[in-house]
Amino acid sequence: MALRDTSLPEPSGPVPPAPGACGTAPPLDPTDRGRLLAGAHHDPHALLGAHPVPGGVAFRALRPFAREVSVVVDGERHALVSDGDGLFSGVLPSREIPAYTLVVAYEEGEQETHDPYRFLPALGDLDLHLITEGRHEQLWRALGAHPMTHEGVRGTRFTVWAPNAQGVRVAADFTHWDGTAFPMRSMGSSGVWELFLPGVGEGTRYKFEIHSRYGQRFLKADPMARAAEEPPNTASVVTSSEYEWGDSEWMRTRGDTPVHEAPFSVYEVHLPSWRPELTYRELADVLPAYVKDLGFTHVELMPVAEHPYGPSWGYQVTGFYAPTARLGSPDDFRYLVDALHRAGIGVIMDWVPAHFPKDDWALARFDGDPLYEPGDERRATHPDWGTYTFDFARTEVRNFLVANAVYWCEEFHIDGLRVDAVASMLYLDYSRDSGQWEPNQYGGREDLAAMAFLQEMNATVYRRCPGVVTIAEESTAWGGVTRPTDTGGLGFGLKWNMGWMHDSLEYVAHEPVHRKYHHHEMTFSMVYAYSENYVLPISHDEVVHGKQALVSKMPGDWWQRRANVRAYLGFMWAHPGKQLLFMGQEFGQGAEWSEKQGPEWWLLDEGYHSAGDHRGVQDLVRALNTRYGRTPALWERDTDPAGFRWVAVDAAEDNVFAFLRFGADGAPLLAVSNFSPVVRHEYVLAVGDYATAWQEVLNTDSEDFGGSGVVNPDPVKPENGIIRITLPPLATVWLVPYAL
Repeated sequence: MALRDTSLPEPSGPVPPAPGACGTAPPLDPTDRGRLLAGAHHDPHALLGAHPVPGGVAFRALRPFAREVSVVVDGERHALVSDGDGLFSGVLPSREIPAYTLVVAYEEGEQETHDPYRFLPALGDLDLHLITEGRHEQLWRALGAHPMTHEGVRGTRFTVWAPNAQGVRVAADFTHWDGTAFPMRSMGSSGVWELFLPGVGEGTRYKFEIHSRYGQRFLKADPMARAAEEPPNTASVVTSSEYEWGDSEWMRTRGDTPVHEAPFSVYEVHLPSWRPELTYRELADVLPAYVKDLGFTHVELMPVAEHPYGPSWGYQVTGFYAPTARLGSPDDFRYLVDALHRAGIGVIMDWVPAHFPKDDWALARFDGDPLYEPGDERRATHPDWGTYTFDFARTEVRNFLVANAVYWCEEFHIDGLRVDAVASMLYLDYSRDSGQWEPNQYGGREDLAAMAFLQEMNATVYRRCPGVVTIAEESTAWGGVTRPTDTGGLGFGLKWNMGWMHDSLEYVAHEPVHRKYHHHEMTFSMVYAYSENYVLPISHDEVVHGKQALVSKMPGDWWQRRANVRAYLGFMWAHPGKQLLFMGQEFGQGAEWSEKQGPEWWLLDEGYHSAGDHRGVQDLVRALNTRYGRTPALWERDTDPAGFRWVAVDAAEDNVFAFLRFGADGAPLLAVSNFSPVVRHEYVLAVGDYATAWQEVLNTDSEDFGGSGVVNPDPVKPENGIIRITLPPLATVWLVPYAL
């Protein structure tokens, strides 16, 4: 079946019959003919289309399975002669190449179309230059499938980078996935192949048929596709956006305050399972309201880029430029981001440049050779995940990834990129034994190309996208992760504090009677708290694979477990650094997260006997976020050592921690945590002369949150800088100066 050119006017009657046969065209060189039919020719436009010859203009078309092909010039139809193998040719007496169309007749009927091989390239020299230099910061505008008007005709420009290929053809639903009819032309040393197909528009499913230099032929999804079929189908889809954004005020002001000096409380979400079966647009009706009600400032979306294997949670990406079709179209995803922005919620997206899966229809050995992955198999395969790593030393690959980071921020208004598995990129010996890696040029284990890539990505994103923050999931002691690139740092805005997460969870997992032996696990984080700009993450990684949900990590009976969680969250929200909490933990879900069912929302149902317990944890999270947002002392000086002072750092026998936080104006907040199941009356704390009296503003043991109700209802006055307060069991209390 041939494609239909919708740009042509509907004829008022049947196309007139051919007045007579064309003259005979000069035969193709046998070598050229063989390469063309095999899909291994670098310049099909030199063989197909219209070309001056002695005696007129020769027309040649390649239309397999066609019964007849004719040329229409000035309303007159001229039948071409079949040369076999789907080739048709003929000569018309003309001094110049005329305007013409083709009529292609199949058994099921005939269609009139513009000839793809009469058009000049639809990709400009500047684009090709930037691609070759690896500096095309909007690469998605040059490569991929783009509906457009070219030389006055509507169609789609197809472009793909495949420098090692002998030939590339477009195969699509309208060709029954046979690429024979539509070979692409090579754009020289750039490695880019291009073809403009008239009449092809949005919704067309397509792949590229690659002919490798080893004689293999295979179909590949478009690495730059901006939409894809819903898995398990794997074709790319032609798309363009018509979305009209409504978040101009958000975008204009989001960068007014540096992120490390602003409130930043993140709710991590796996979109397909947060409310299973809901689409992007349906999620837009409920997710912004839920997040806003709980007081979070941002959501962090686990990867939304297209991925074939759902249980990978999105971390095995094949379509780096396409939002997953599981939940809707790219514009549907834009609608969700827009709805979150209009609700005052920032959107962070997990971004996965560390690796990609080996699926044979995707990036792996894309043109028959290692292309996106290194040629050295020792470096190419990631030992932990059985995937390929990117070749960060190759300019075009680095450009592919840097432009991808920019793409999500510019095209989808993403406010932050949390970069997955940074440590696995930075070290040549990551998860590799001796003999499985080679040192860098200086004899070290650092991957200098990966380091340069991350610096370039961060510098480019911050330059092009004001207000965007990049966040590193980096689990080692690499120095300068959040230091600016111009001083040798990697240039991230924030870094996940994996050390704090590990140590604090280890501490609270112990029975209270044993916690005094692990007191340092809660205080050690302050030794390095200002070495980077940190996020404190209780992420999806901590509540899966046998690690247990947050409440289930805690010792004791059901009441004590919930009390421990409440005390821990109170400590976490007061600790220097930003906060992140994974879905389900905000209401004390006891089961590990499952991508098949998502959060156990039924725990909050009125009919469930423990619903009040779970709502108590949820109410506490709401109260923490509300008070946090109103208290600059908790976020304004997160990266300034002067914003913190220990009050009780060595009370190991009591399982007590107390510290002061200060805002830019010096206004303090006192946080005290008692990780012992006993009430401590008249507990002495040396708080200094920061206030004439202290008022309790949050108590995780409040009956409102499911606690025992041991509170300090009245202001507490210091005497010579000393206060005596009641510490509830397994609880955290916050106090602020009270105006007498």
